[in-house]
Amino acid sequence: MDQRFTTIILALSALLLTLSLILFPEESLHASIRGLHTWGEVVFPSLLPFFIMAELLISFGVVQFVGILFEPIMRPIFNVPGVGSFAWMVGMASGYPSGAKISASLREKEAISRIEAERLVSFSNASSPLFIFGAIAVGFLHNAELGLLIAICHYVSNMIVGICMRFYGKKQDKQKKIHKHHKHHKPLLFRAFQKMHATRIKDERPIGQILGDAVISSIQTLIMVGGFIMLFSVVTTLLNVIHVTELISTIIHPILRILPVPLEITVPFITGIFEMTMGIEMISKLTEVPLVIQLAVISFILGFNGFSIQAQVASILAKTDIRFLPYFFARLLHATIASILSVILYKTYFENKLKVEDAVAIENSNHPYQVLEYLTKTGPIVTIGSIFIAACILCSRLIKNQSS
Repeated sequence: MDQRFTTIILALSALLLTLSLILFPEESLHASIRGLHTWGEVVFPSLLPFFIMAELLISFGVVQFVGILFEPIMRPIFNVPGVGSFAWMVGMASGYPSGAKISASLREKEAISRIEAERLVSFSNASSPLFIFGAIAVGFLHNAELGLLIAICHYVSNMIVGICMRFYGKKQDKQKKIHKHHKHHKPLLFRAFQKMHATRIKDERPIGQILGDAVISSIQTLIMVGGFIMLFSVVTTLLNVIHVTELISTIIHPILRILPVPLEITVPFITGIFEMTMGIEMISKLTEVPLVIQLAVISFILGFNGFSIQAQVASILAKTDIRFLPYFFARLLHATIASILSVILYKTYFENKLKVEDAVAIENSNHPYQVLEYLTKTGPIVTIGSIFIAACILCSRLIKNQSS
């Protein structure tokens, strides 16, 4: 009976979305174009180099080299192998969904166990500093100083989530006993190099094929990401047009009355739960809402990731045996801790410091915003060129296979 009910809900949701597309074609088109611009101008060109280099570093054994060096840090703190440090650092530097992509790649190559991969995904998928400082702080809130507060709350709470998730699946993880009782007598650096060399030798593909596979795999993942961005941009817009967002807001009003949160922030909050960027932009325009409340809700949305990012992660993890539920639980935990931290930090330190003119703050630190502007100008060229290169590689391989 439960499966039948799920089928009915999914069918009705798809039917409602299709009817909305037919009834509101103009709004749907504008939302789709907005999502396409976001993907083609910023997301694709900023993530593609990280994805390609991550594939190459894994294939050449550099990640395993780093993993041996960081094993004494990652294992005691997060209860994951040292190779997880690569996913964690790249995930923070390049943003969603890089951490999930690298974690899934490590799992596919059996560098980590399923439980370890689920722990790793829970804290390696974070927002990039470029998005926090450039888009949110300078672009939306018009104060670069706020970027520091949001970044501290986001990354510290993310690390806390990783420490909490170290206890997840402890009974099922058999790898722990191996690491606990196995002693190494060779120097750490020597073992790291030995592991890197063994990993490279194990991969028998020629360098040209490794490069081609890295490009194709990265572009395929980013095309999937672009589809989700466009889809959720349309869905979020249609939910606002057909007043579903307002209906949900009336349902959660009683909950918000318990918290010191103005009711005006309800609709932007729900929008952010579905699509992060749109919701944060709407929150930044609520000048009548106290800044501390704005920051707390923005931190919550950043930690939660939004259903758009979560759908991207779910699609990436679906290729492996990594389960999605631990990641979703970690997002709720991350969102809660980040919002609490933002209130504490604002009240204890930033409230007095931020009593300066916004223009001064922007003038002193607008470099991230300039990077975003540069990406919007050159991004489409990189996107189209990269897709063309991938198409050429696929065509050459197809011709080669047919000839052989």
